[in-house]
Amino acid sequence: MYKEVLTVKQKKIARYAKAMGHPIRMYILELLSKQSCCYSGDLTEELPIAKSTLSQHLKELKDAGLIQGEIEAPKIKYCVNKENWEEAQNLFREFLKL
Repeated sequence: MYKEVLTVKQKKIARYAKAMGHPIRMYILELLSKQSCCYSGDLTEELPIAKSTLSQHLKELKDAGLIQGEIEAPKIKYCVNKENWEEAQNLFREFLKL
């Protein structure tokens, strides 16, 4: 019989850590946390990377639930997902106290 040894908290913190595991993504999170929202075009001007690379980083952060995007054609507006960002902060805080 298979026994699950990983907790939901462990899985969540690992997912958040994976999404945050690149300096560009950390930059994006820092930038978005300092403002209400940002358009993907604005991020392209901020970062010296290809649009396709930026899209991959944004997708990783969005898939982890750390940011959310809203389409306002022809642009996409990105914001920090405040609920999940707070959860990630709390999970990391708890984990680092171990």
